[in-house]
Amino acid sequence: MKYDVVIIGSGFGGLACAHMLAKAGRSVLVLESHWQPGGCMQSYRRKEHVFDTGLHYVGGLDDGQQLHDIFQRLGLLALPWHRLDAGGFDLITIQGHTYRFAEGFDCFVEELAKDFPHERDALRHYADMLQGPDPDPSVCAWQWLNETFSDPLLVDVLSGSCIKTELRRESMPLLAFAHSQKSYIQSSWRLQGDSSLIVRSLTDDIVRMGGMVLCRAEVQQLTEHDGRIVAARCSNGETYEADCFVSDIHPAQALALVQNDRIQKGIYRRRLAMLENTAGIYTYSLVLKPRTLRYFNHNKFVYRTGDVWNPATERVMLSCRVPEDGSEYATLLDLLTPNETDPMPLAETVIPGLSDMVSEQYISTPHTWQRFTHTPDGSAYGIRKDCRQPLMTMLSPRTPIPNLLLTGQNVMLHGLEGVAMTAVQTTEIILNS
Repeated sequence: MKYDVVIIGSGFGGLACAHMLAKAGRSVLVLESHWQPGGCMQSYRRKEHVFDTGLHYVGGLDDGQQLHDIFQRLGLLALPWHRLDAGGFDLITIQGHTYRFAEGFDCFVEELAKDFPHERDALRHYADMLQGPDPDPSVCAWQWLNETFSDPLLVDVLSGSCIKTELRRESMPLLAFAHSQKSYIQSSWRLQGDSSLIVRSLTDDIVRMGGMVLCRAEVQQLTEHDGRIVAARCSNGETYEADCFVSDIHPAQALALVQNDRIQKGIYRRRLAMLENTAGIYTYSLVLKPRTLRYFNHNKFVYRTGDVWNPATERVMLSCRVPEDGSEYATLLDLLTPNETDPMPLAETVIPGLSDMVSEQYISTPHTWQRFTHTPDGSAYGIRKDCRQPLMTMLSPRTPIPNLLLTGQNVMLHGLEGVAMTAVQTTEIILNS
C-alpha cells in the first residue's frame, strides 16, 4: 500500500501531524523504532505505578489561549486536566527565600512587586513583552533581562522556572525564553494521570480515522528517485511508499537516512552537522509512603544559591502527580535536575524529611533518554537555539528535499507548545501543497 504521508517517529510532534493529516482525509502511517509510541511523552511502569518521562505540566489551555485551540483540534481537551494554583503555580526558592509566579499577567506583576517594589515598572514592561509580538530571535535573553531589570536577584527569580529549558547567557534567544514563560502565566495545568493518556488519545484517534501507528519499525533508509523520497525501508524488513515524508527525529539523523548525497545541498548537511544539542536531564521518580506528604498544587523550583544562569548552580524541580483517587496525599513525586549530583538534599530544604517518606525510587538519566528515544546526547530540549545565529539554529520544517519535512522540538521552538505550533505549520505545508 502507498500512503499519502509517512511520519518517522511518534513523539508528540509526529503524532500531532498524523492526527491532523488523518483528520483532513490523508492516509497516514507513523513508523516508530521503539516498542511503544510517544517519544519523550511515553510513560513506563514499575510494579503498580506508571511514571512520566518528559511531561510534567503545560500552559495556555484556557479558552482563547494558544495551546487551547491546538489541543481542541487534536481532541485533547477532554482529558482530565487539573489547573494549578492561580496564586502561585510555580514557586521559586533561591537561598531559602520563596517567590511566587501568579496566574494572569497583572497578578504575576503584582505578586512579584511585593518582593521587588522598586522593579514594578520593569515587571510591567516584561509582562507587556510576553504579551506582545514575538521578539526578534537575534535578541539575547540574558542581555535583555539585565538591561530591563536593575536587580540581579529578580533576573534570577524570573529565570527560576527554566529547569524546563536550558539557560545559556551567551546564546539563548529572548524568543525562546519568552515562549518558555508566556503560556504558563496565562494558565498552568497538570494531567490527572500519566502522559500516556495523551499518547493513547492521539494514537486511538489516528487509527479510528484510518491511519496506522507501527512500532518496532525503525527506518534504516530513505529511498530517493528523481530528487524526491519515494520509500522508507525499515528494520522489520518492510518498505513503505508515500508521496510525502515527515521526520520527527533529529534532523541530522533524518538526512543521514538519505543515501543519495546528490539531492542534498552540501551547505545544509554541514549546517546540521554543526548544530549543538541541549543538555540532558536527570529524573528521580519517587513513590511515597502512604499519607506522608500532602499533595501540593504547584511546582517547586529550588536553587542552593543565586546565579541561576550558571549551569553549575545546584537546582531541582519538584513536580507532584495529582492524586488519581481524590486523596489529599501524594503518591508520586518527581525530582528533575540537569546536575549529576543527588537532588534529594536540596529538595529537603523545601520538604523537610522527604527522604524518609520515600518507599521506592527510580532514576532516568540522559543515557536513558538516548537509549529509548535515540535523542543525540540524551538532549532534553532538542537543538540549542542561538541568538547569534538564529537562522542557523531555528530550522524551517522544509528541507532541500521537496517532499521531506521536519517537525518536533528540534525545528523552531522547544517544549510542548513549541512542538505543537511546529506540527501545525508542518501539517499546513502538506495540506496546502
